[in-house]
Amino acid sequence: MVAPSHRRSLRSRRVLVVSAAVVAAGVGAGVVVMNANAGTVDLYHQTLAAKDGWASSGAGTTGGSKADAAHTFTVSTRAQLVKALGSASDKAPRIIRVKGTIDANTNDAGKKLTCADYAAGTGYSLASYLKAYDPATYGRSKLPSGSQEKARDAAQDKQAKNIVFKVPANTSVVGVPGTGAGISGGMLRIQGVDNVIVRNLDFSATEDCFPQWDPTDGDDGNWNSNYDSVTLRGATHVWADHNTFTDAAHFDTANPKYYGREYQIHDGALDITKSSDLVTVSRNQFTNHDKTMLIGGSDSEPAGKLRVSIHHNIWKGIVQRAPLARVGQVHIYNNYYDVTTVNGYVTQYSINARAKAQVIAEDNYWKVPVGGKVAKLISSDGTGSVRSSGNLVNGKATDVVAAYNAASSKDLRTTVNWTPTLTAGLEPSAKNLPASLATTTGAGVLS
Repeated sequence: MVAPSHRRSLRSRRVLVVSAAVVAAGVGAGVVVMNANAGTVDLYHQTLAAKDGWASSGAGTTGGSKADAAHTFTVSTRAQLVKALGSASDKAPRIIRVKGTIDANTNDAGKKLTCADYAAGTGYSLASYLKAYDPATYGRSKLPSGSQEKARDAAQDKQAKNIVFKVPANTSVVGVPGTGAGISGGMLRIQGVDNVIVRNLDFSATEDCFPQWDPTDGDDGNWNSNYDSVTLRGATHVWADHNTFTDAAHFDTANPKYYGREYQIHDGALDITKSSDLVTVSRNQFTNHDKTMLIGGSDSEPAGKLRVSIHHNIWKGIVQRAPLARVGQVHIYNNYYDVTTVNGYVTQYSINARAKAQVIAEDNYWKVPVGGKVAKLISSDGTGSVRSSGNLVNGKATDVVAAYNAASSKDLRTTVNWTPTLTAGLEPSAKNLPASLATTTGAGVLS
C-alpha cells in the first residue's frame, strides 16, 4: 500500500479492467467491467448484482438508479451536497455524483471552519472543561454535568449540524472517477431508510472537536468521540463498495493525553447499528484507524436483524473491530488483513463476535509479522460464534478460531445456525488475495 500522501494521485491514474470470462467465473463479481463487447458500465446507475451478499436479498439494492434528470446532481462543495441530499423524507430516487474532495468543515460560502468556530458563543473551552472534571476533584463515579458539559454539548451540536449529511432512501452517492472524489471531515448518516449505495469515495479526517470524558468507561475512563465516516442506524439494503476509509492526515499518535487517557477524536469508520439489516460491504480499503466497524451498538440489540456480508476488503493499520459483531448473521469472506503496525496503529484483534453473533469467516488471508500471535486475530467475550474455514495466515492454512480458543479462558463457539446462500464472487482460495485486492479495492480504481 502506498503512503497516504501519494495514494490519491496514484488512484487517479488507475484503470480497472476485468475480462468477462473472469467475472463469469465469479472472481471479479462487483467490479466494473470494461471491454469491447460490453462497453463502459455507468457507475451512477449500477445496482448491486444478484446474490452479492445480504444487501441483494429480497428486492435487492438499486439506490438511485431510477433517478430522473431533476434528481441527478454533480456536487463539489459542502453546500451543493446538502442541497442535493434534500429532505430525508423525500424518497424520490436520486443520484449524487461527487466531484473532487468535499471539505465538510466549511460554511455555505466555502469558508474553512475550525473547532474554534464551532465553540464560539457556547462558553466552551478545553482548559475549563479539564479543570471542571479532573478526576482528582470531580471523581470517577459519574458522567460530567454542569455548565462546561452543557457548553461542550452545544459546541458539538454546532459541529454536527455542519458535518453530518443525512442520506435519504433510494440514493446513490458515487465519486466521479479521476477527480480524487471524497468527503473530508464529514459523516454520511444513513438512518431509518432503505436502498442506499455509497461507492468510490475517499473518507478521511472525520474528527470530533469536542470528545466527551467518561470516567466510568473502563477502569481508567475514556474520551469518546461522536462521528463515524459512514454510519448506518436502522438502515436496510445498503451497499458500500470501493471506498477508502482513513484517519489521515491526523493519526492517533498525534492525539494528546488528558487525565492519563488518549484524547480520541476519531470514532468508527463504517458502523452498522440500531437494527440495520441487509448490508453488503465490498472492495473497500480500511486503513489507519482504531475502532473501525461496529455491527450492533449494544448487547441488547433485538435478534433477526444485523445481517451483513463483508467481502474483498483490505484492512491495514487497523487496531480493532474489523469487525466487532453482535447479534446478527455476518459473513466475512475473501478479505485481506495486514496486521503489521502502520503509522502507530497496532492491531489488538481483527474479528470479534459477541452477544450471540453468528459469524462465518472463510477464505480470508492474514499477513502477520514475525512475532505476531495468531491467537490474537480473533476475540470474544465467550457469547458469540465464529465458524472458520479456508483461512490462511502468511499463506498457511490456519484455524484462527482454534488458535484463539487454545489461548483463551472463554472459548468461542464454532458452530452457527445459518448457511450463506448469497455468495456471488466467493473465491474458494485466499492465496491470491494480497495481490488481487491491492489493485481492485478502495476509492479511485473504478472507471
